[in-house]
Amino acid sequence: MAGHRETLVHAGDALIVVDVQNDFLPGGSLAVPGGDEVVPVLNQYIDLFSEEQCPIFFTRDWHPADHRSFAPQGGPWPPHCVANTRGAAFSGDLRIPVDALIISKATDTEHDAYSAFAGTGLKKTLLAFGVRRVFVGGLATDYCVLRTVLDALKAGFETVLLTDAIRAVNVHPSDCARAVAQMTYAGAHPMELKQLRAAA
Repeated sequence: MAGHRETLVHAGDALIVVDVQNDFLPGGSLAVPGGDEVVPVLNQYIDLFSEEQCPIFFTRDWHPADHRSFAPQGGPWPPHCVANTRGAAFSGDLRIPVDALIISKATDTEHDAYSAFAGTGLKKTLLAFGVRRVFVGGLATDYCVLRTVLDALKAGFETVLLTDAIRAVNVHPSDCARAVAQMTYAGAHPMELKQLRAAA
């Protein structure tokens, strides 16, 4: 077709956009440095997967107000992404297709869940869509992206890490590099948009 763009994305692929929520963006209660910078890049991935009619999943922390990971309950983090609050909403600049699938995690007070696969049935849903390969980007590299990628690999999916669409908390300065190294060592394939999509 005239003007069609060749892409490496095809049937059997899915995009997983991890936790691009207001509380993880500048001004949020647990802001990831530069977290808003992933949004325009992820929008390009979203457009690409939409064009190829591949499923797109958006994950979100969806915590009860007294979640065990919160400092008042003895956890390591300030309260964040409490269900049905503005902080838990996706970035208003993120393009969310009408047929996107929303995965809510860490919804139980007593159980934390960094991974999108933890207690969500995501593996079963991906398999039902015929997915064999997942592309993962979002927030944060050293926590929810890391755990989602590792669990995707454990679940048997070929896994691509979208290195231009992730940002880290970096509690320690080397956390981002360490997380990326851990994911690639486990078998994830680092990739950027310019590698994924080329003009026909």
